[in-house]
Amino acid sequence: METDDVSLREQLFHNRVRETIICVLLFSCLYMVSYLILARFKKTAEFVTDDIEDATVNKIALWLCTFTLSVAACAVLLLPISIVSNEVLLAFPHSYYVRWLNGSLIHGLWNLVFLFSNLSLVFLMPFAYFFTESEGFVGSKKGVMARVYEAVVLLLLLALLVLGMVWVASALLHHNVARKSLYDMWEYYLPYLYSGISLFGVLLLLLCTPFGLSRMFSVTGSLLVKPRLLEDVDEALSCTTLEEDSLSRKLKRGRSESCWVKLNVEAMKKEQQALRTKRTALETRRKASAWQRNLGYPLAMLLLLALTVLCVLMVCFNVLELLLDETAMPRGMEDPHLGMASFSMFGSLGAAVQVVLILYLMVSSVVGFYSSPLFTGLVPRARNTNLTQMIANCVSLLILSSALPVFSRTLGITRFDLLGDFGRYNWLGNFYAVFLYNMLFAGLTSASLIKTVTWAVQRELIRAFGLHRLPLTVSRSTVPFRLLLASGLSKIQ
Repeated sequence: METDDVSLREQLFHNRVRETIICVLLFSCLYMVSYLILARFKKTAEFVTDDIEDATVNKIALWLCTFTLSVAACAVLLLPISIVSNEVLLAFPHSYYVRWLNGSLIHGLWNLVFLFSNLSLVFLMPFAYFFTESEGFVGSKKGVMARVYEAVVLLLLLALLVLGMVWVASALLHHNVARKSLYDMWEYYLPYLYSGISLFGVLLLLLCTPFGLSRMFSVTGSLLVKPRLLEDVDEALSCTTLEEDSLSRKLKRGRSESCWVKLNVEAMKKEQQALRTKRTALETRRKASAWQRNLGYPLAMLLLLALTVLCVLMVCFNVLELLLDETAMPRGMEDPHLGMASFSMFGSLGAAVQVVLILYLMVSSVVGFYSSPLFTGLVPRARNTNLTQMIANCVSLLILSSALPVFSRTLGITRFDLLGDFGRYNWLGNFYAVFLYNMLFAGLTSASLIKTVTWAVQRELIRAFGLHRLPLTVSRSTVPFRLLLASGLSKIQ
C-alpha cells in the first residue's frame, strides 16, 4: 500500500515538473519574440542617454511591456492550442509521444494566462507608467529606488480607488451581497473586477472586429499587386515620371528665387514624395508576374470574403441554437476531457477551420482597433515609439487578447467551453446579453461587408474606366452605371 502511494506521489511530481517545464519553454519563446517586436518599435534615444538612471528605468519598463505582450500572445493561443491538442489526442490516442498532452496541462495554461493577464493589467502596467513618470518624492535622495517608492505609493492609491469603485458598483447592483462580503476581497471583489475588465474587452472586440473585417480587404489589397483591368501601366508610369521631373525643376528654381516662391517648396516636396511613392507602386505592378497580378489578388480577396461570410454564418447558426438549446450558452468547465470527442461536428477539418477563424478574428480586431479614429494616435512607428505609447499599446493588446476566448465562445465560433476563471464571469449566464451580443455582431459585420464590397467594386470600375481623372468629385450619384458601360465600350473600341 505504501509502495502504491509513493509511486502515485512520484507520478504526480513528475507530471507537475513536466507541465512546469513546458509552460516555461512556451513563455520563454513568446518572451523572446515579443522583445524583438518591441525592440523594433522602441525609440532608441530613450535607451541611449547620458543619464544612467533614466536608461535603467526605461529598460525596466521595457521588460514589463515585454512580459505583458508575451501574456497577450499566450491568451491568443489558448483556444487554438486547446483545440489542436484535442484533435491530436483523438488522432493518436495510444501514442507514447503525446501522452504529456493532457487536460491538466491545458487547464494549467488557462489558469496561468488568467492570473498573469490580470496581474499585468492591474499592477505591472500601471506600475510601469508611474515608474517612467516619477522623479522621487520631494526631499528624498534621487535614484532608481526613489522612483520605485513613488510608483508603489501611487499604485497603492490607485488600487484603493479602483477597489472603492468596485465596491460602490457591487453595492448598487447587489446591495445585500456587497454588504455581507465587505472583507471577502479575494473571493468576491477581484472576480467582480475581472468580470468588468473582460466585459469591457468583449465590448471593445464587438466594436473593432466588424470594422476590422471590412478594413482587411483594403489592407490586404495594399500589400498585393492588383490586376490590370483596362489600365495601361506603362502610360501611367511615364506620366508620373514626367510630373516628378517637372516638380524637381520647379524645386531647383524655387530655391534660387524670391521668398514668396520658397514658401511653396514644402508643399512641392510633399507632392514629390507622393509621386515617388506612386511611381514605386507602378514599377512594382509592372515587374509583377501574370500569376501575381491575375491570381494572387483575386484568391486573397476570395479567401477573406469566404472567412468573413463563414464567421457571419456561424454566428447566425449560434443565434438559432441559443433559441432552441440551452447548452449553446457559454459556460465554464472544470475538466476539459481532451481526446474524448471532437469539438466540431465536421471533425478535424472543422477544428482546423475554427482555429483559422479565431486567429483571423484576432487579426481583424487589431486592424480595426488601430484603424479606428479614436485609437489612430496609438499606432506604433518603427524606431519612433516612446514608452508611454508602448505601454498603452501593450495594455490595449492584452485587453483584446484576454477577451478573445470569451468572445469566440460567446459567438459560437468554437464549442470548447471556457476553463478555469474564464468561465466565472457574471454576465456569461445572462441569455439576453449573449443573444443581443450575437445579433449585434452579425448585423454590424454584414453591414460593413456589404458596404465594403459595394464600394470596392464601384471604385475599381471607376479606376478601370478612367473616370477618376475627371475634374469633378466622383460619387455614386454623379456616375451612373450606364456611364460606366459607355466609357468601357469606348475604351475597348
